[in-house]
Amino acid sequence: MKKERIKTSSSRKIFQIFNYILMLGVTLICIYPFWYIMIYTFSEASLADVNPPVLLPRGFSLANYRDIFELNGFFHSLLISVLRTVIGTAASVLACSFLGYMFTKEEMPGRKIVYRFLVMTMYINGGMISTYIVIKSYGLLNNFWVYILPILISAYNIVLIKTYVEQLPQSLEESARLDGAGYITVFVKVILPLAKPIIATVAVFVAVGHWNSWFDNHIYTRGNADLTTLQYLLYNYLNEAQRLAEQIKNTSNMNGVSQMMSSISPKGIRMTITVLASLPIFLVYPFMQKYFVKGIMVGAVKG
Repeated sequence: MKKERIKTSSSRKIFQIFNYILMLGVTLICIYPFWYIMIYTFSEASLADVNPPVLLPRGFSLANYRDIFELNGFFHSLLISVLRTVIGTAASVLACSFLGYMFTKEEMPGRKIVYRFLVMTMYINGGMISTYIVIKSYGLLNNFWVYILPILISAYNIVLIKTYVEQLPQSLEESARLDGAGYITVFVKVILPLAKPIIATVAVFVAVGHWNSWFDNHIYTRGNADLTTLQYLLYNYLNEAQRLAEQIKNTSNMNGVSQMMSSISPKGIRMTITVLASLPIFLVYPFMQKYFVKGIMVGAVKG
């Protein structure tokens, strides 16, 4: 017996077509700026400056990336940023996860007072001067750990994890406790595996924050070039794009490289820097996306 198809009215079809066109237009509007930046970086500077690309590169050249990679300190700054992001994310996620779990335990001494004080820090802070004085008093100026320790704990992330843990079945933890498991064992073997969605979500937040951060480098480690992060290095290059373009041209001429092959424009530098700063996040986010929505919805909503 054939199934009867539900007839769709003409007005419904028109509405669906309009929705598809509207969503496609919004998608293109969101994607095109990134596409434009990408094709500009692969264009020849002499052609792109005169006639900017629209859909495809003007010519094809890797000179922008080659010249940026040859700048002094690029790979060392990249290493500092990678170390900061990996160590900072792992430490912050572990600390926030354990604190979020402990705040669900009623037997924790002073739990309500400490938790309320923690939440207050989301709305009130001491300001830049007092923060600088505290960091200086702890001896963290010109120290790699100034990137990790001051932002190790995040009240917002702890609230997310605490709310998520409260949604988990209490019977699982009770069974582990009956088998003699302590808080650490329960946290490692029960809570962490079940809290992967919210942990992945928090990891994305923390990693993006560490990777994009440059202001702490500007304030706390300006006197130590060995601690320069990639974002701060690119920030300086971005502000000095014109001088940098001239520097690259002069260096290339000294090495006997033709002007046409080595030419690079300030706008090309800005575009290339934008791509290099954003690319790692674009590569990591798709792998975390399947956890992201679930972690936010379950961890942030509680009846």
